[in-house]
Order: sequence, then C-alpha cells, then structure tokens
Amino acid sequence: MSTVVATLPYMGSINLWSFMTTAKTLIIEQHDYYQKQTFRNRTYIHGANGKLLLTIPVKHLGEIGHQYYQTVEIENNFNWQKQHWKSIQSAYRSSPYFEFYEDNLAFLYKIKFTSLYSFNKAYFELLLKLLGFEPNVQYSESYKAKPAATDIRAQIEQKKSDTYLGIKYTQVFENKNGFIPNLSIIDLLFNEGPNTLTLLRVGL
Repeated sequence: MSTVVATLPYMGSINLWSFMTTAKTLIIEQHDYYQKQTFRNRTYIHGANGKLLLTIPVKHLGEIGHQYYQTVEIENNFNWQKQHWKSIQSAYRSSPYFEFYEDNLAFLYKIKFTSLYSFNKAYFELLLKLLGFEPNVQYSESYKAKPAATDIRAQIEQKKSDTYLGIKYTQVFENKNGFIPNLSIIDLLFNEGPNTLTLLRVGL
C-alpha cells in the first residue's frame, strides 16, 4: 500500500497500525463526522482482570444533525486523564518497556486538551516517533467518499475491526487471562519495544 487514508483514533488498535505502517504516504482524514461508540474516543488495554475499556468523555453532541470530528470537545469536568494514566500504569508497569516509554506518554495526560481531535493528533504524532515510523503524513483538504488511496477509515468502527491479523507476542497478564487480541497499540509497544514496527508489518 503506497498511499493509505485513515481516521485518527484514541491510540489506535494493533490492526489499524498494521495497516497504517504499510503506507509511504499516510493521509489523515480531518473532515469526517463524529460517530459515537467508535475508536475515536475509546481504546482497549489488558488489565489485571482482562480487557479494559478506556473512554474519553465528550460533551453532549445534541440530537439534531451531525457534528464534525474536529469540533467535538472533551468533557474535562472530571479528571479522566488521571484515571486513564493510572489504569495504564497498573496494566503495564511490569512490562519490559514501560519505563522506556513512560515519560513520553505521561506528558500527554498532563496537558488539558479541549479538542478530542487535537488530543488524538498529538497522540498519533508521538506514536509515530516512538514506533520509528516515518511516512509522508498529509491531512485531508476535503472529505472524499472514494479516495484514490487504500481506504482504512472503517477501522475506526469496532465492528469492522474485529478480525485480528494474527500478531502474536507475550502480554503481561497472559498467564492469568489468556492472550487478548487487537488491543491498543501501546499494549504491543510496552511489551515489544523497538520490535513493534517489525511485528506490525509482519502481521499483514
């Protein structure tokens, strides 16, 4: 895949990143509508008791019409960032590479973002650096229903991203809970470190 178009997720699943890392040119959609119950504001990690959902709260969108993803605001009336980071620490502090990436990721949970898109963009750009993945990143100028590129925007919807690509690695709580597929990219990153990019590409 030379050119891929994708939607910005919260962290992003292993499947999504596998597809993205095949791209030489990666076009990020920035003119789509926000949809509830997608990976735009949610992600899964592997906690001590199994699969754990982390959800970024957003302000009520109303009942009339659609709202553009870029205009969605985060609900910061309670400290969801502290809660998410605490969950991440509990899940991965004993993983092989947690200390290696900890400071970089913790920084994002200390900044108060008002825009969901802006937070996810900052996360995405950080993950590119941590993975050592350097595509030609472009941001869409308009929405195209049928872009002249490999379109993986549907991967943002959970029901369309359930088929796991088969990347196998050791998880922190695998002996207790079994292997849980297609979690957040940070699950793979904390467990495999610099080998993550290679594994993502092997999965396809």
